[in-house]
Amino acid sequence: MSTTDTMPAAGVLPRFRKLGPEDVSGALSAGWADFRRAPQFGLFFAAVYIAGGLAIGWLLGVTGQFWWMIPAGFGFPLIAPFVALGLYEASRRLATGEPLEWSAVMRAPFRHGNGQIPALAVILLVFFMMWFVVARVVFAVFLGTGSLPNIASDPWVLISAEMVPLYLAGGAIGAAIAFGLFATQVISLPLLLDRDIDFVSAMIASVGVVRDNLGVMVRWGLTIAVLTVLAMLPAFLGLFVVLPLLGHASWHLYRRALA
Repeated sequence: MSTTDTMPAAGVLPRFRKLGPEDVSGALSAGWADFRRAPQFGLFFAAVYIAGGLAIGWLLGVTGQFWWMIPAGFGFPLIAPFVALGLYEASRRLATGEPLEWSAVMRAPFRHGNGQIPALAVILLVFFMMWFVVARVVFAVFLGTGSLPNIASDPWVLISAEMVPLYLAGGAIGAAIAFGLFATQVISLPLLLDRDIDFVSAMIASVGVVRDNLGVMVRWGLTIAVLTVLAMLPAFLGLFVVLPLLGHASWHLYRRALA
């Protein structure tokens, strides 16, 4: 299906089709093409995201809360889809031939969806805070309720044997939370930019698409996770390429999912 098809009428929940592995590779190719056509948007939103990550790391460092860098590092990618909203709008405009104006791209999350996107952002905040609560419980279960070890003075504690069960349990719980958030966002966010519908209907539609295309969506989710983690390792610098690529590609995967 061409991404230049006429945009559907507002207020109508669309039908979706089955996706195949070729749709993932096709979305990535189209996302890379959009990034090359309008790199200024990808670089800008990536810079905002990277600055946010560095600010969180600095704040935890100066307050001595080094332990929270672990859950923060795992939870920080959860907010990437909202940072990428401007990239969805840029891809939408590239497909429809509308002018690529900075003001229009920056206002997109508030202009489209009758204010439903900010409402969905509250859901994200709940997920994000829930992850920190769960992380603290996991720490308490495996390390006790006393003061956490000081990573700054003893960084080797991160690879000690006692940390393995914590990583396994925390990773499993975190993966479940992340997949739940992924399932509710992967289609709902671009759908809210595309049509004026309520965010609950958009989330239900997103979960339905993930359910009907579980294999493909798991592959897409793993692609996002692996590329994001690898991009974050060199001081977040890889995100200057990965975030724009995945942001534009997410829009194209949504368009490919439309029946």
